[in-house]
Amino acid sequence: MADKTKQFLLMGRIGYFGLFALIPLWLLWLAPPSLGNPYILLLMLWLPLWFPLPGILKGEPYTFAWANFIVMIYFVHSLTNLWVASGLYFWLSVVELMLALLMFFGCTYYARFRGQELGRKIPRLKDDPRP
Repeated sequence: MADKTKQFLLMGRIGYFGLFALIPLWLLWLAPPSLGNPYILLLMLWLPLWFPLPGILKGEPYTFAWANFIVMIYFVHSLTNLWVASGLYFWLSVVELMLALLMFFGCTYYARFRGQELGRKIPRLKDDPRP
């Protein structure tokens, strides 16, 4: 694996595991929500992060590619909180946004470069043999 690819792998994993740790810390200890059940919110926000875990640990480029769809949940959540929150909620949202961006860019470029190294490509439409 090329050094550039390893850097993006590390970047994606830092963002992923940072979000994986931040969500329960935020919702259960640092700043539990004042409305509703924190365990229901934890289930809604933390459960999606469990799906790509095996592929993230193995370094599967395909998993890193589709994990970007999941990270959009945290991107939108952080931007929404940045818009309406203040104090600790604001700063936790900043951390969530930074981790989401780190994961997004790390996953995107790791999937791209590792896929190229392994010879996996998405065929161009003009090269498609189907009529």
